[in-house]
Amino acid sequence: MVIGSLNMDMVVRTQRAPEAGETLFGQDFALSPGGKGANQAVAAARLGAEVTMIGSVGRDGFGSELLEIMRGEGINTEYLTQSGNLGTGVASIVVDGEGENRIIVVPGANLELGVTDIQALETVIAGADMIVMQLETDLAMCEEAARIAGKHQIPLILNPAPARELSNEMLSHVTYLTPNETEAGILSGVEVSGMESAEQAARILLQKGVQNVIITLGSKGALIVNGDGSGHVHGFPVKAVDTVAAGDSFNGALAYQLTSGKPLAAAVRFANAVGALAVGRQGAIPSLPKLAEVERFIKEAEEEA
Repeated sequence: MVIGSLNMDMVVRTQRAPEAGETLFGQDFALSPGGKGANQAVAAARLGAEVTMIGSVGRDGFGSELLEIMRGEGINTEYLTQSGNLGTGVASIVVDGEGENRIIVVPGANLELGVTDIQALETVIAGADMIVMQLETDLAMCEEAARIAGKHQIPLILNPAPARELSNEMLSHVTYLTPNETEAGILSGVEVSGMESAEQAARILLQKGVQNVIITLGSKGALIVNGDGSGHVHGFPVKAVDTVAAGDSFNGALAYQLTSGKPLAAAVRFANAVGALAVGRQGAIPSLPKLAEVERFIKEAEEEA
């Protein structure tokens, strides 16, 4: 079950991002369905998971399109609502020549899903095998969803993006925390600039109540830290075309693998492969691979090693 955001991404490609006050010509523009919640839901569904999505879109063209896309991917949209007050969330994304992105999100209807709404869905949440959540929605709602997951002992993957300060109470309900280096630094107070500082940050987050910390390191893979120790899971070297949805594809894949009963290290390696495939393609949802592609990619990488 994914609790999170659905946005329409407005993507501009340009050789480099403009400086303050500067106007540049871009190479192209595209509207692409996205939002961290939607991306993670589709990532898991394309790999074979049975996915239910909880969220909110506007009663507008973007909202209708996102609902149709979710249904087309086989995702249960029974708990996706359409707001009559706010428009569908949008994200303005600039992708530079290196494939790096700069994003501004206008949450819109995503913020309409509140505490009372999530409380009304407690019995639905209690029936999930795993909850996946991010932070592009109302923070109080996220805290309540985490509390409900903890109450019913449902494993929770929290992708703390965009980075926000979180209470120890909320973190105590998190089974798997998946920050990137920047997010790990904000949550822990440690500037993360390598493997040693990443582990230091992760240890602080464990002290705050998280059970497993998985810090994503881009092309360098991921670092797993928990009560049993730490381990580095190598990434897959690829040429980045577009890093939009790289972390989302990782989280969707991680949820799919863990609910399939895979050990954590194996699940993270698989998720690294999914992330590598996603950054090699343009767009958010359009970049997300299917299971056969991932298995072939991993097999080819192992043969080349």
